[in-house]
This record gives sequence, C-alpha cells and structure tokens, in this order.
Amino acid sequence: MAILLDQSTRVVVQGLTGSEGTFHTKRNIAYGTNVVAGVTPGKGGQTWEGSVPIFDSVNDAVKEQGANASLIFVPARFAADAMLEAADAGVDLIVCITENIPAADMARVYPYVRGKGIALVGPNCPGLISPGKANMGIIPGEITGPGPVGLVSRSGTLTYQVMYEMFTRGVGQSTCVGIGGDPIVGSNFIDILGRFQADDETQAIVLIGEIGGDEEEQAARFIADNVTKPVVAYIAGHTAPPGKRMGHAGAIISGSKGTAQAKKEAFESLGIKVGINPTEVAELAVKSL
Repeated sequence: MAILLDQSTRVVVQGLTGSEGTFHTKRNIAYGTNVVAGVTPGKGGQTWEGSVPIFDSVNDAVKEQGANASLIFVPARFAADAMLEAADAGVDLIVCITENIPAADMARVYPYVRGKGIALVGPNCPGLISPGKANMGIIPGEITGPGPVGLVSRSGTLTYQVMYEMFTRGVGQSTCVGIGGDPIVGSNFIDILGRFQADDETQAIVLIGEIGGDEEEQAARFIADNVTKPVVAYIAGHTAPPGKRMGHAGAIISGSKGTAQAKKEAFESLGIKVGINPTEVAELAVKSL
C-alpha cells in the first residue's frame, strides 16, 4: 500500500505543454506514473510527445481519460483557477507545484477544495512520491526506493536529503509527501499523519518541520493522542533570526513563537525523538523499525 498515490492513479497534468510541465512530466512518466492526459486551453485535440492527449479543460480529461488526479504546473496567476477547475472536475487528488501564489488566492481555494473532500497537496511544494509505484511532482525518484517509512515535510530539499540518507542505509519509504511551506497549504501535517497511521505498509514516520507558525506543535499533540507508530522529527532553522523570513513564506518567527527550539521542545516533551540534523534523523528512523 501507499497513501494518496500509486500505480493505478490516473494523472492529468495542467500546464503539460509548458517548459516546467514538459520537463517534470517526462521524468514522472519514466518513473512509471500513469499520466493519461494534459490540459492546455486552446490546444485541445493535440497530443504531447505523440501519445498523451491534450484537452482544453480538466473536465474533458476526466470524462475522456478517467483522470482522477491533477498535477499543476501553471503560472502563479492562473494556479488558483487551475485548482478550482480540477476540484469541479471531480478528481480525488490535486498536487500543485506552483510557487508564489498569493495568500488571498489560497484563502479562497482552501475551503472550497476541502469542502469537496479532495486531497490537495501544495502549493509551493515538491509533490509526492510512492517509491516503486508513482511520482507526482519534482521529487527525484533516483534517491529513494520502496520501504516502510512514511515521510511528510514542509521543506523540499530537506525531504530529498533525509530520503537519501535513509536509502543509503537500506531503508526506503512507503510515500513521501512535501506539503509545502506557504502560510496556507492544502494538506497539513495532521492530514498526512492520519493517513500514515491508517496505512498498513507504513511502519514508522518521519516529520520534517521548520520555523514559523504552530503546525509542528499541533502535529506533536496529534501524534501523542492518535499515532501508535514510531515518529522521528527534525526542525530546520535553529539559527534563524526573529522577524526575518527564511526561504518559505511561512518560515518566520516572532519573539519566542515559532522557533525551532520551541518546536523541538514540544515534540520531546511528548516523548517524540528529534534529530539534530538530517543524518541523525535517518539513523533514528532506521533504528525505530
């Protein structure tokens, strides 16, 4: 098993014919992802790479190709409408890679998509991969393999590093989910932790957090109350200065709130192990199995 994504998922790529969509979709298909359609308004009826049909709308892709998941690579100014269009078309999963989407746009998209019961990953995220099954997004499949550890992260590059550290120790992942680092994202830690808890293949969980907000503190409480599997955490940003945004739009601390130390203490106070660097996180995860 895996969560959210496997080899049976039928993916439509919004923005497939753009440079980013083309580059990453080729990699996803090479990995084994079942990409059944693309959407570029005005190019309906054409084919991409001689085999993938292009449609003018997600609704057409769902009706004609049975697409049940959408991967979005459209520019930021069109991304909100792209997510709403996918939701209205009836897909079960939306993965939005696009960065720099205004928070006001996500404030409109988030309740609408959640209200339909659709899983939304992102925006401003690397996507997700179920190793050995399928890949939706920009996570390099070469640095991981199938295994028993579920991984959820606010950071893309740290996701890659921890995945690779585990992989070099002979341990792969069930699914890796990059939820994104914007102030408003479609799925939070708790959403993904609940799915990993219910997944028989996932035996342990790694959570990668960062400064800003209180998502990690909420996740720590959820883990203590609801998760029976071993969890290892890592918090990036121990040297970040207060009041300065660090990389992600959501990665900003104010006073003593949102600091890496406060988040680390929240986990440790509830008995959740926290690694001091990605290498130690991988070692702790492997030992927890």
